[in-house]
Amino acid sequence: MSADAAAPEEDPRRRIPRTDHLMADPAVARAAAAMGEKVVLGVVRAAQDRARRGEISPDEVTDAVLDALGTRTASSLRPVLNATGVVVHTNLGRAPLSPLAQQALLDAAGYTDVEFDLATGARSRRGAAARAALLAACPGAEDALIVNNGAAALALATTALAGTGEVVISRGELIEIGAGFRLPDLIASTGTRIREVGATNRTHLADYTRAIDGGAAAVLRIHASNYRITGFTSSVPVAELAGPCRDAGIPLIVDIGSGLFAPDPLLPDEPDLPSALADGADLVLASGDKLLGGPQAGILLGRADIIARLARHPLARAMRADKLALAAIEATLEGPTPPVLAYLRTDPSALRERTERLAARVGGEVVPHDGRVGGGGGAEVPISGWALALPAALAPLLRGGDPAIVGTVRDGRCLLDLRCIPEELDGTVAQTVAAALTEAQGKAD
Repeated sequence: MSADAAAPEEDPRRRIPRTDHLMADPAVARAAAAMGEKVVLGVVRAAQDRARRGEISPDEVTDAVLDALGTRTASSLRPVLNATGVVVHTNLGRAPLSPLAQQALLDAAGYTDVEFDLATGARSRRGAAARAALLAACPGAEDALIVNNGAAALALATTALAGTGEVVISRGELIEIGAGFRLPDLIASTGTRIREVGATNRTHLADYTRAIDGGAAAVLRIHASNYRITGFTSSVPVAELAGPCRDAGIPLIVDIGSGLFAPDPLLPDEPDLPSALADGADLVLASGDKLLGGPQAGILLGRADIIARLARHPLARAMRADKLALAAIEATLEGPTPPVLAYLRTDPSALRERTERLAARVGGEVVPHDGRVGGGGGAEVPISGWALALPAALAPLLRGGDPAIVGTVRDGRCLLDLRCIPEELDGTVAQTVAAALTEAQGKAD
């Protein structure tokens, strides 16, 4: 037997490039300087593991590392194109920011004068410019406060204004929102006691006044934004509640949820901040990332003395908005119409024309499709529009595309609604759909 025949076959895994050799590659080293050594080490080890499993050859490891680094993003969050027709889509990040608000985020990413007066060199009120923008947008408010989200605004308001006393709420407003989150549980967790009044479908002024006379610390109205009760119903307008609350010397808190700064004919049942204050609310709460069209934040507007009480409460520090949210809110309020409101007001005929052009390029059927506000706003209000109907099998391929496109699967079809996609990206949508169709055809063959 020859020596060559007796020699054992070399294990190909021994040829996998060593970690230090890969990290020394000039392109990999530049990536490590930009992204951080820990991130790049993870990419290197993932490529080595692929080679150990036999998915790639040892000679392909370096190229696999460079390819992965070339497509690596700053975070694991992937941008998506929202083709669902749901404008404020909670699972897709709610409100998309305007270009001006995006620029504000970049400008605020470094050191800023968020709590500093450049003229005097002294400490200043945090987020003064964002506060001023809120007050300019809602002149009926005496003061404003911004916290990190809508739930924080509600928790702070009830804790600071009612404490361990009773807050009065109609039974028809004991709301559960997404993921099983119940607002009554949030309020109760702060130590505030809830005094339920009325029935699920009907609450009268006398129900409130009995509770107020019984020693309530505050009255809370919560807009039933994500559902409707119809039929034999009754509720008490804010304007009617304001008098008894004022006579008893207790605050009337109104949580409108969605954050409209003016009545919108498209959403006639959706309350707005100025109207709630004009009707006598002492404090109004709203979310920044719904119909306001800005970043996640909790907006509190109302009487100066009440805002001062909230700002002094220890929870205010734990719930305060960061500099990025403050910058984006200011830019949203002072800039052009935010994308959320622009998408809601999309002309149906223009939407149909865009959808027909897409169909002419990739096939499919143009069908009527009602959009929705989403995010717990405009419950059951359809927004007339159109969608492109494609085979349902394309939905996962589009979600895995570049860019990812999220549509709606219904009745065995994948529906793509262009309402929330900027028109300049229609060509990108067409290319991604065409690629998905080709991939689906290849799998079928």
